[in-house]
Amino acid sequence: MATQAQITSVEAIELFRAALIVFTSQARPALEEVSGEVVRTRLWLQNEQRHFWEAQLRARNKKLEQARQELFTARLSEFQETTSLLQMAVRRASQSVQEAEDKLKLLKRWDRELDNRSAPLLKEIEQLHGFLTADVPAAVALLTQIIQTLDAYTGVVAPRPQEKAP
Repeated sequence: MATQAQITSVEAIELFRAALIVFTSQARPALEEVSGEVVRTRLWLQNEQRHFWEAQLRARNKKLEQARQELFTARLSEFQETTSLLQMAVRRASQSVQEAEDKLKLLKRWDRELDNRSAPLLKEIEQLHGFLTADVPAAVALLTQIIQTLDAYTGVVAPRPQEKAP
């Protein structure tokens, strides 16, 4: 182990310290934005999209019931031409209801998968955020202290060897 430090440039340490400060000031907001985006996506899935497709399902079920009722009425009146058109309308309405049910199932699956996939990543983001808020400022302070110590050291004049008289 060396007993002397081999420092060739205090300026390089100053540049590194400055770059670390810039990195921290840019990384923290980016991490906060990522975390916020995951929360917004979760809320969008759980609230907006779920409410939308539940309303769609209710509306489509209402249309299906209306189409079935019209078909039932046409069958009682024995209008053969209209019955085939009404059967097609019932089929379309039934497919539309099935589509809304499928979308709701898919939404529920996405909600579970988002939690399962994002939880480990969010944990890592929180750890990095903790590092940026606690450890990096301590490192910046230490680098500042090192720079001050080196500046003080370089300001000290080395003692001159005493000349011997002839």
